[in-house]
Amino acid sequence: MGASATRQQIVNAANRLFYERGFEATSFADIASDVGLSRGNFYYHFKTKDEILDAVIAQRVRDTVAMLDAWEADGQSPTERIRRFIHILIANRSKIMAHGCPVGTLCNELAKLDHAAKGDAAGLFVLFRHWLARQFVALGRAAEADALALHILMRSQGVATLATAFRDEDFIRREVAEMEAWLLSQHPAVSSVDHQPV
Repeated sequence: MGASATRQQIVNAANRLFYERGFEATSFADIASDVGLSRGNFYYHFKTKDEILDAVIAQRVRDTVAMLDAWEADGQSPTERIRRFIHILIANRSKIMAHGCPVGTLCNELAKLDHAAKGDAAGLFVLFRHWLARQFVALGRAAEADALALHILMRSQGVATLATAFRDEDFIRREVAEMEAWLLSQHPAVSSVDHQPV
């Protein structure tokens, strides 16, 4: 395996372990063991855990941008694109119930640690905020677009937090349905044809 592939394997393992265990609770040894590397080989790719964190955040940013770009390219209505965001809660419900939202949990942990990378992690929320605001602009709600984007981000984070606490899939599905109903109320002209389950 080449150096680039090994580095990517380390980042993938760290990404999963930071999510499942937390950044602080995950050691170099944990990541090296998961990838099957000796400490010496591991240090060839990353000298510090903060370097790995930077690479994990950069990977998450790339993945998020790619996902949002794909939703844009689908050619669906703004309502459908926002619904795709809402349905992340259902698509990832098992992981969310077990570990929380990957963005929210990392941001919270780094904020508590007052870690230098906390702003970079929060940049993931900024991506979603700006993308959602653009969708609300397209719905004709330009004046309130940012506030509406923050509202739906806030609600999705609240659902993720309580889903982790209660591990209740029915709760997630009820809240997603409520969020969809709220979304349609923001654009009354949307036809019933547009309101099809994703």
